[in-house]
Amino acid sequence: MAVTIEVRVIPSSGRAGFFLDTAGRLKCHLKSVPEKGKANKELIGLLAKVLGVPKQDIEIVGGLISRTKRLRISATLTQEQVMVRLGIERQGNCV
Repeated sequence: MAVTIEVRVIPSSGRAGFFLDTAGRLKCHLKSVPEKGKANKELIGLLAKVLGVPKQDIEIVGGLISRTKRLRISATLTQEQVMVRLGIERQGNCV
């Protein structure tokens, strides 16, 4: 079962982590610059590490050149498990 999430990335921010903004949207700070797919690669790697799944189980299905990304996670995780592992049930916490 695949889970799809939407995340707004903030590249070149000097740190890496997921958090909820004040409106409850998932955001991600990335260290990489948005050039030649570097930020996209970092996003997939960071998400794979946090979720404990292989990188190949995560795919950007929308927003490849946009800051708002739609990602499909093909691992055997539920939407609730993804939320818990990202720590997004606690507003403002970086993971």
